[in-house]
Amino acid sequence: MSRRPEDLDGLYERIRRECASRAERLWEVSRTLHADPEPAYEEHRAARLLGGELERAGFRVEREAAGLETAFVARSGAGGRCVALLMEYDALPGLGHACGHNLIAAAGLGAALALRGVLGEDAGRVLAVGTPAEERGGGKVDLAAAGVFDGADAALMFHPGVHDWSWAPLTAQTQVQVAFHGRAAHPTGDPTRGIDALAGLVQLFNTVAVVSRRLPPGSHVQGIVTHGGTATNIVPDYAEGLFGLRAATTAALDELVRELGVWAAGVAAATGTTADVRRIGKGYAHFRDNDVLSERFTRHLARSGITLTQPVPGTYLGSSDIGDVSTRVPAIHPFVAILGEEASDHTPAFARAADSERGRAVMLAAAEALACTAADVLLRDDLSARAWARLREKEAAGL
Repeated sequence: MSRRPEDLDGLYERIRRECASRAERLWEVSRTLHADPEPAYEEHRAARLLGGELERAGFRVEREAAGLETAFVARSGAGGRCVALLMEYDALPGLGHACGHNLIAAAGLGAALALRGVLGEDAGRVLAVGTPAEERGGGKVDLAAAGVFDGADAALMFHPGVHDWSWAPLTAQTQVQVAFHGRAAHPTGDPTRGIDALAGLVQLFNTVAVVSRRLPPGSHVQGIVTHGGTATNIVPDYAEGLFGLRAATTAALDELVRELGVWAAGVAAATGTTADVRRIGKGYAHFRDNDVLSERFTRHLARSGITLTQPVPGTYLGSSDIGDVSTRVPAIHPFVAILGEEASDHTPAFARAADSERGRAVMLAAAEALACTAADVLLRDDLSARAWARLREKEAAGL
């Protein structure tokens, strides 16, 4: 049953007090994660720490969710609508928490605990979802495919960054392996028999460089050589490259993969080689922001003195497995700055910021705003209906 706005105002204040009462412990959890970074699929201690916090608060914790050793789903409540609060906690090799996932985890944890503490068991269902391997592999992709988000009415998270943006312009991404096959020969003793597979791969890189100038906004191809031959006195009969492809939408990404195959076939015909093109891994769908919910988060966050704006038009900021969740359920992924716009994530400076006083303040503000937005989803029929309608509109429009 929907609550009147005046009822919700009192509820928001109780949520803020609940988050404030947990502030020291949430910061302790964040700093523990920061001091003990674990890379993708190896976040065993992080998953135990977060799952344990939720279990002690009365959540029912399912570990190794979707067959992933470091994923978990913690459940609370019964009946009514359902909201999922997402936690990331993988770190970057060599850089630690240079993407601030320790802050994401602590904010999601704080929102889940505050929501349960204020609403109890009867106002709807809360899922606190531990999502490993955002940086490499995509735990959310597997969790979504396993049905973890089926029946949820919203999936909510925030991400620290260098912008204060109400939503994240995140592209679809995948990786494509291209292998060229030629014929080995001695480069001077029998030069006419050799068919240089590496030359084919190099020509593909040249083609990508030229064609990339006309790709649509958001589309991008970046490649590396993973095999280029074995010796300088042998014409390489095999060469292999790995290409990372991104595009503004999942449909545009599929078209870009098709185009790369066309370019490789053309190069093979020109060089006398043959080319095998193979998509690697699951990839990520593009992110569909649910502006109905993002606007609510923006309003709630403003109470902490942080103003979010729309992203700069034409700007794209990488990819994330939240995209696969956003195609199934209304979702948000705002950016909240812990460094200035002159800086960047995935740097040592950003890792330090993820353990700074500004990082602490942002994490606590985000926890409050996430919990209040989750309460809106659970208690306001009109909001949930509009969020679902907006998702279906974007799906129909291919956005």
